[in-house]
Amino acid sequence: MNWSSIRTKLIVFLLVPTIICIMATMYISYSHTTSSLRTRAVDENKNLLYQGYKNIDSLLQEINRLSLSVYSDGDFYRLLEAGYDDLSSDIAIYNSLNYISTSLPNISQVYLYGVKDAKATLITDNTTPKRWLADAPYHASHLAGSAAVSIQSTHLSNAYGLRLPLTQFVPEPVFTIHRRIERIPTTQPLGYLSIDVKLAALKDIVGQLYDQEQERLYLVDNGGRLVYSHDSALLGKPLNAAWYSSQIAGSTQPQGYFEQDSSVFIYQHIDSLGQDWTLVKQIPVSSLFREAKEAAAINLLLLALLLLIITALIILVSFRITAPIKQLTRYMNQVKAGNLDVDIRPAGKDEIGVVTGHFRSMMDTINNLILREYRLELASRTNELRALQSQINPHFLNNTLQIIGTLALELKVPQIYALLSALAKMMRYSMYNDEKIVTVQNELDHVKAYIELQKERFENKFSFRYDIEEPLLQALMPKMILQPIVENYFKHGFSLERTDGMLEITGTRLAQGRMELCIRNNGLPIPAGRLEALRRELLQPQAVEDTNRLSPPGEEHLSRRDAPGAGLGLGNVLARLRLVCGDSAAMTVDNLQAGGVIIRLQIDIVVEGESR
Repeated sequence: MNWSSIRTKLIVFLLVPTIICIMATMYISYSHTTSSLRTRAVDENKNLLYQGYKNIDSLLQEINRLSLSVYSDGDFYRLLEAGYDDLSSDIAIYNSLNYISTSLPNISQVYLYGVKDAKATLITDNTTPKRWLADAPYHASHLAGSAAVSIQSTHLSNAYGLRLPLTQFVPEPVFTIHRRIERIPTTQPLGYLSIDVKLAALKDIVGQLYDQEQERLYLVDNGGRLVYSHDSALLGKPLNAAWYSSQIAGSTQPQGYFEQDSSVFIYQHIDSLGQDWTLVKQIPVSSLFREAKEAAAINLLLLALLLLIITALIILVSFRITAPIKQLTRYMNQVKAGNLDVDIRPAGKDEIGVVTGHFRSMMDTINNLILREYRLELASRTNELRALQSQINPHFLNNTLQIIGTLALELKVPQIYALLSALAKMMRYSMYNDEKIVTVQNELDHVKAYIELQKERFENKFSFRYDIEEPLLQALMPKMILQPIVENYFKHGFSLERTDGMLEITGTRLAQGRMELCIRNNGLPIPAGRLEALRRELLQPQAVEDTNRLSPPGEEHLSRRDAPGAGLGLGNVLARLRLVCGDSAAMTVDNLQAGGVIIRLQIDIVVEGESR
C-alpha cells in the first residue's frame, strides 16, 4: 500500500473516523443501556421485594392473629386460667388448639403449656394430640422478657420435650411464633403458646421474588441467621458474607441496593411483630446485563456488516474519484515521454473532469501551434528551395533586364521597357524571401505588375480595377496570396474569344476587427462537381507538400500549380493564410449568377505595430 497515494489517504481518512464514530456510538449505547437496565432492574426489584415484604408481614400477622384467638375463646381462656384437670377440659383444649392448627395450611405444630395445671399439650400434623405433665415450659417457648410475642428463626421441628415416641413425626424446617398468654390486664403468665409454621409458607411467597436458576434470595433475622435461603443447608445458620456485614447489617435504611463481587444486591427490611428481618436479593451482573450483552452482540454483528458495506463503498468511491486522476497522470506521462498525440478522453463533469478537459484543450493548442509552426517553416523552406531552383542569379537577371530595357529606350520602344519593368518587379517580389508578411499595398503592387504582363499577352481583351479602403492598404497579410488567385482566372476562366473580360479586387472592413478581400471575374464558372470538391478541400486545407503527395490520379495539374513560375492552388493559399493569420482565416469560392467566379478572403486586421 502506497501511503503517499491520494487513494490510500482517502480510504484511510474516511475509514478511521467512521470506525471511531461507530465504536464510540457502540460504547455510549452499551453504557447507556447497562445503566438503564441497572436502574430499571433495581427499581423493579425494589418494588418486588417490597411486595414480598408485604406478603411476609401479612403471613406473620395472620399467624399472630391466630395466636391471639386464645383471648377471644372464653372457654379456653377460663380453663387455662382455672387449670381444670378432667377429660372434658382436655377435649376443649384439644379443640381450641386444633382450630389454630387447621386455620392455615402450613401450620406444622401447636404447643401449649398451662402454668396453673403444669401440663403441656402438643397438636402435631398427622399425629394424635398429646398432653402431659411438665415441670416447666419448653425453653424456646418460655418468654420471660417484656415482649409477649417472639419469632424464632428457621429450625428443625421438635417434640417440645415430649419423651414418648411420636409415630409419623418427621422433623422439617419451620419457623415458630411464641406467645406468652397473660392474665388480663396484668402480665402474669397463664400459659405459653408456640406455633410452628412450615417453611413452605415462606417459600410460596419468596419463590416468586427471584429466578431460582440465576439469582439468590436470603431472608435474614436481626441476629444474622438465615430464615430462608436458596440453600437448605444454610437455614438457621448465621450468614457469613462480607457484603452482608459491610453493607446491610448496620444499615438503617428500610430499603436500598449496592453492587459488589460482580453482583447487584437489593435489600428490604421487614419490621413485623417487633422483629427486624431483612429480605436480600442477589442478582449476578452477567444475568442483569444479559439483555445488554445480547443487544451489544447484535450491534457488533450489525457493526461488522456496516463496516463491510462502508468499506466497500469507501473503496468504490475512492477508486471512482482517483481513477480519473490516475488516468490524467498516465496521459501526462505519455506526453512527458514525447507522445503529443495521446488520445485524452473526457473524465466527467466534476472538477477532475474539468481539469482533464483543460489539459486536453491545452494539448490541442500545443499540437496546433507545433503543427502551424512546422507547416509555416516547411512552407518557408519549400518556397526558398523553389526560389533557389527558379533563379540562376537574381542579380544577373536584373542586370540583364536593365540592359534590355535601356536598349529598348535607345531604340525608342517604351512598351518593351514597361513590360520588362513589370517583370523585374515580379521577380524581385518573388525571389527575395526574407519577408514572409507584407502589406495589402505590397500584394496589390505585385498583382498590378502581373496584370501589366497579362494585358500585353492577351492584347487588352480584359479590364482590371481595384477598390480597397485606404486604411486597409497598410494591413498585414501573407506574401503571394492575391497573385495566385488572379492567376487562376487566366488559367481556367479567361476566354480568348471575348474582349470584355473583367477582373476586380475590392477590400472592405468587417465587424470585430476583420477585413474581406474579394477577387471577382466574369470568366467561365467552375463546374458544379469541381466546385463542391474545391469547397470540401477548403474545409480542411493541407500543406503544400501534403497536397502534392495526396493528389489523386488525373488531378496532378492541381498540385503542379506550385511549380516554378506557376501560381499556388486555392487550398494551399488558405493553408498559408491560416498558418500565418490563425484558424479564423476563411476563404469561400462561389459562381456568380451573371457569370464568373468570386473568391472571398476574410482575415483579422493587423497593422505594422501589432504584427505577430
